[in-house]
Amino acid sequence: MFGKIPVSGLAILACCAALAQEAGGPTFVVASIKPAAPMEPGRMMVGMRGGPGTQDPGQINVTNMSIRDLMTSAFNVKTYQITGPAFIDSQRFDIVAKIPAGASKDDANVMMQNLLKERFGLKLHHETKEMAMFALVIAKNGPKLKESVEDPSPGPEGAEGPPGLPPPPKIGKDGMPELPPGMRRQGILMMMIPGRLRMIGTKTTISRLVDTLARQYDKPVVDQTGLTKTYDFTLDFAPEGGGMRGMPMPPPGAMGPPPGGGGGGGEAGGGAVMRTPDTPAGGEAAPIGTAIQEQLGLKLEPKKGPVDLLVIDHVEKAPSDN
Repeated sequence: MFGKIPVSGLAILACCAALAQEAGGPTFVVASIKPAAPMEPGRMMVGMRGGPGTQDPGQINVTNMSIRDLMTSAFNVKTYQITGPAFIDSQRFDIVAKIPAGASKDDANVMMQNLLKERFGLKLHHETKEMAMFALVIAKNGPKLKESVEDPSPGPEGAEGPPGLPPPPKIGKDGMPELPPGMRRQGILMMMIPGRLRMIGTKTTISRLVDTLARQYDKPVVDQTGLTKTYDFTLDFAPEGGGMRGMPMPPPGAMGPPPGGGGGGGEAGGGAVMRTPDTPAGGEAAPIGTAIQEQLGLKLEPKKGPVDLLVIDHVEKAPSDN
């Protein structure tokens, strides 16, 4: 049946909620939490790097992430599944956390849950609520997605690039930044200028596309396309919904992972956001629903269904001392 979360999914989420309120379980060896510094002129980076399964398994580095961002990663849920005070989006932090040798990704998620409990006083429960949502289906004339070509030596999905911020991008004739060498990698990359977003998918599954659309609408999107391959595509559309929830508008030439993105689980997207002050050539972009149908041959159909939510009972604006 459409939109129903399996009982096993509810059990996992209930378990996660319990873990956040128990003193037991693995913890970071040491963790430093600081308020995020103001964005540098022409630069923006938001996300999480390192941890088990990456090139730096012994340390997690969090940059400019909100409490909601941290929760989506720690509990492996979507942004719309978290209900809490407004400051869980506006307050942003930098975190450096040391991980014990041999820890798994699941261990690191529990460590982040315990960090939120111990340092932010997080207390929560879960409940099920009927919500508006979308089903992604194939449009009348069929999909317009290009099936990806196999690469004999592909890198890991969302592979981390070199540390630090990339140089300011060059601007193309359409007003969009041109991708620097090596930036187009497996996953989804987002680029932004006033009034227009560009989503670039490279060797991307429909599941990843659905997750990204859910962030744009800030509501559930369920895959009903039946498409099982990986695809390359470009989608230009006008921004709407909660996709930039709690995010300051980036300065000209800014670049960084999309809201809720970054490594370490949750809604990791392995993507980036870039912005320039120029207006795009060719007029205004179409609404996202229209753009999906015209450019991808897919369609979003409105539905309703039950969604399991994490409801915050208590959380502090600032963490306890390091």
